[in-house]
Amino acid sequence: MPTLARIAAALERLAPPPPARPDLGAADAFVWHPATHGGSPAMLAPVPRVAAVEIGLLQGVDRQKGLLLENTRRFAAGLPANNAMLWGARGMGKSSLVKAAHAAANAETPGSLALIEIQREDIRTLPELLNILRGGTRRCLVFCDDLSFEREDQDYKALKSVLDGGIEGRPSNVLFYATSNRRHLMPRDMIENERSSAINPGEAVEEKVSLSDRFGLWIGFHNADQNTFFAMVEGYAAALKLPVSQEELHRAAVEWSVTRGGRSGRVAWQFILDLAGRLGVALPE
Repeated sequence: MPTLARIAAALERLAPPPPARPDLGAADAFVWHPATHGGSPAMLAPVPRVAAVEIGLLQGVDRQKGLLLENTRRFAAGLPANNAMLWGARGMGKSSLVKAAHAAANAETPGSLALIEIQREDIRTLPELLNILRGGTRRCLVFCDDLSFEREDQDYKALKSVLDGGIEGRPSNVLFYATSNRRHLMPRDMIENERSSAINPGEAVEEKVSLSDRFGLWIGFHNADQNTFFAMVEGYAAALKLPVSQEELHRAAVEWSVTRGGRSGRVAWQFILDLAGRLGVALPE
């Protein structure tokens, strides 16, 4: 018996300790770091301050703003809400809107939501993250920015099962938000190749595009026209109190957009940063 006890004690020392449940009250945002092959345990790293834009500054996306904010508010209030996919044109504020909606919901109901960022390359560990969050009392928005899948990439199957919930079901305290430049998360040539080469083209294509169907809320973003672009730069200029006339602001904004080859929220913000620097105006913290 003493020998068996020593063996049991030795095995217990070799076994990794069970992961501690994270303190989701330590911050309003976290970054997910999965366990590594080198032995580092999985962890949720608190983010003291989220780099977020105030939701009122997001111009030209009023419909998108209303949809996501309403969905996020319902979830924060403990009501049914949908996983959301924000897709479309680059630089039009998809990820900014997610962070702004989270901040707005928390401002209305302090501490109601934790924002948890997961990197695209860590999507295969999403089931592990959900198991850690399952049963918690705080509601969590799991957010993946710039999500897409390439040819021969099998991670999308793991995401499909997670969004469906499998046997256990998706944790009631977790919602998944993602942004992508692709509506179906797959490159068009990949979908077309499946359609042309598969024995049953319909089933093959369905397997690839059905992932996006798991998101109950689809929100599309499109390139900005000139009036929308002007509204963006005017909003930023007013918020920063830049000493510039509307006529000069528009003229400089058009010149900047031409040199950048397009108009978007990102281009508008880059222009404002340049203009503020030239005018000697420091940005607030």
